[in-house]
Amino acid sequence: MNLSNLDFNLLKVLDALVSERNVTRAGRRLGRSQPAVSNALQRLRALLGDDLLVRGPGGFVLTPRAEAIRLPLRESITLIESCLAQQPPFDPSVSIDVLRLTLPDRLSIAVLPKLFARIQRVAPNMALQVQTADRQKALALLEDDRADLALGTFDQMPNHLRTEFLLEDHLFCVFRRDHPIARRGARFDIDAVLSFPHLVVSATGDRTAIFDDLLHSRGLARRAQMTVTNFTAVPQLLGASDMIGVFTKLAADEFQKSAGLAKRPVPIDVGGIATTMVWHNRYDSDRRHVWLREQIRTLYRAL
Repeated sequence: MNLSNLDFNLLKVLDALVSERNVTRAGRRLGRSQPAVSNALQRLRALLGDDLLVRGPGGFVLTPRAEAIRLPLRESITLIESCLAQQPPFDPSVSIDVLRLTLPDRLSIAVLPKLFARIQRVAPNMALQVQTADRQKALALLEDDRADLALGTFDQMPNHLRTEFLLEDHLFCVFRRDHPIARRGARFDIDAVLSFPHLVVSATGDRTAIFDDLLHSRGLARRAQMTVTNFTAVPQLLGASDMIGVFTKLAADEFQKSAGLAKRPVPIDVGGIATTMVWHNRYDSDRRHVWLREQIRTLYRAL
C-alpha cells in the first residue's frame, strides 16, 4: 500500500463510510456531496485492495477488512483530533520538566537565586539547567534548541527569535568601603574613576566589557589591571585592592549586600543597559514556556 496517496481527509471519509454504511449519510455527516464521497470510496478501494462496503439485503454491509479497521480507525482519528485540538495540560506543581536558561554572569548573581526560590515555591519538582553565556553563545544555544530562554543584552536578531524588554539597568562603580575615592572630600567624577585601576569581568575573556565600549564612544578609556571571566572572585579582589569595578545596579546591589562593598552611580551619562528575554518562536505557544516567561516577567516587575 502506498501511504503517500493517503491523506487525513480520506481517512475521515473511510471512518464515516464504515460508521454510516451509506454513501449519502456519510456525505451528509462530512458536509460533502454524494458524488464526492463515492469518488473517495473508489480511491479507498483501490488503495486498500478491498471493496470495504458491498451491497447486502438491507443496504451496504462491511467486508471483513472494513470491519477489522472500523474501531481502530475511529480511535486513531479521535486521538489525532484531540492532539491537534489542544495542547497537553501543564501543571507546574507536579511537573518534573527541566527549564534550560542561559544568561550572563552579572544576572546569575542578581537574578538566579530569586528565580530559583520562586520556581522552588510554585514548581518544587522542576529543575533548572543554567548556562552562563555571552550574547553570541546564548543565541547559538537558542538556535540549536539547547536552551529554552536567554536573558541579557542583545543587539539585532533574526525574526524567528522573539524578544521582550524586561528592565533598563544602569552602571555603578563598585569598590571597597575605605577606598581612597570614597574619602570625605575626594573627587568623584569620571576622571577620578578612571585614575584608578579597574577590575573587568568579560565572559569572552577579552580585556574589555560594555563599559569600555561606552567610554570609547566618548574618547575615554580605563586601565584594566585584572580581567576575569566571571564574578566569583570579584568581592575578594575589590575588597583587597584599590581596583574599581563597573557593573549593573543589580549586580552592584548584591555586592553591597553580601560583601559589604560600596557603590556609586557612574559619574557620566552613559545611558541604560537593557535586559531582554529572548526565545525561539517554536516555543511561542508552548504552555510550559509561556508559564516560564511569566515567572521571569513577574520576578523582574518586583525588581
